[in-house]
Amino acid sequence: MIYLLEAGDAAVARLRARLDALGDSLVVVGGDGLWNVHVHVDDAGAAVEAGVEAGRPYRIRITHFGLGDVHTGRERPPRERAQRAVVAVVPGEGLAGLYAESGATTVLARPGEPPASGELVQAVRRAHAREVVLLPNDADLRHTAAAAAEQARTEGIRVALIPTRSAVQGIAALAVHEPGRRFDEDVVQMTSAAGATRYAEVVVAERQSWTTAGICQAGDVLGLIDGDVAVIGADVTATARTLLDRMLQAGGELVTLVIGDEAPETVAAQLEARVRESYLAVDTVVYRGGRQGALLLIGVE
Repeated sequence: MIYLLEAGDAAVARLRARLDALGDSLVVVGGDGLWNVHVHVDDAGAAVEAGVEAGRPYRIRITHFGLGDVHTGRERPPRERAQRAVVAVVPGEGLAGLYAESGATTVLARPGEPPASGELVQAVRRAHAREVVLLPNDADLRHTAAAAAEQARTEGIRVALIPTRSAVQGIAALAVHEPGRRFDEDVVQMTSAAGATRYAEVVVAERQSWTTAGICQAGDVLGLIDGDVAVIGADVTATARTLLDRMLQAGGELVTLVIGDEAPETVAAQLEARVRESYLAVDTVVYRGGRQGALLLIGVE
């Protein structure tokens, strides 16, 4: 397989060691943040996941050698298909790692660079399963994901699309995923968990514009609940606290916080303290999202 990779030198050094253990004929060339990666592996998905951990892989090309290893001529037995897999679009490296640890095949979506349907189809193939649950984790990707699911179905893969609109809804769905259940039942449970999770995000306005909460200026901190601007503020932590209070007024048992790289260092601790002091029956879990676009993602379920 071959792909281009945007990554730093230290990450590429770790990637070389990881890919060397996965396969052979490894070549990694480049510099100044852009690399060309070539490797022969049995598990192409693992090689792509290693690239995601190192940086941003793209232009991924996988060639299957049907008769085995082209160098030795030894026939390799085909990898057995799993019964069921989850494929998820994630907005940052931190969540990609979290989803992967939970067994999902991930597609990294960087800010302003949504994946195309072809990338999602490729991820479904990488999952190498008879049944696939697809989590787009973005309302704007619903039609793209639907096209990918339709294409995968023509290849004999049973695909169910759960219309998750945020990565925190995807986390909730993945938490109740049970591969041993009947497919339809598993999809219903995952859909129910996602639908019961309200989602919010804190971002910085890029320009002056009208919003559902009034006029915002470039540089204002915006708090969005279920996709609509609910709070306009000047301070990230204060805006997030107001956002969280509004969400918990409707009830909830668990708060999920996904902290982006550009969020203030203390925001997670302050929000955890707010929940602990004011909402005694509510638990909080915190994840590091990495470079995810939004400063903060919030889920309440």
